[in-house]
Amino acid sequence: MALKDVWFSPAFGEAFPKGLFLLGEIAAVTEFSTDRNAPKRQKVDLDNEGNGTGKRLWKGTVTDPTAMGAKNASFDVVFVADVQPVPAVGEVVPGMTPIELEGLQVKPKVAGSGEYKSIGWNVRATGIKGDTSGAKQAPADPGAVRQAKAA
Repeated sequence: MALKDVWFSPAFGEAFPKGLFLLGEIAAVTEFSTDRNAPKRQKVDLDNEGNGTGKRLWKGTVTDPTAMGAKNASFDVVFVADVQPVPAVGEVVPGMTPIELEGLQVKPKVAGSGEYKSIGWNVRATGIKGDTSGAKQAPADPGAVRQAKAA
């Protein structure tokens, strides 16, 4: 089937009408190595044939306030970005930060095993709205290297 590797791009408000909350921190996705003493290497967005963006992968766990049932309440979002995304606002309660994803993409997958299978979703994004880490725009503090614009 040709739709096997297709990512769909819904609008954030359609997919998550009440938004999302980031649980904890966003961390680098590391490659698996059978050598436990080998240094950890961060995964990049490339498949076995070399297709993809080549950008680094980051992962954060989020919760959806509109999800029905505990099974669907939280899931991981993979961020495809050169720089680790940083939420623009602070925590509303300890460990929970409201976020809005930019460049949202979803792909269906089979979840569960045996006779208890259901449809799940792979979710990825290019960043977080309002992020000033440099992932989507120049950093908030350009430093002394760049000259300020003349007024």
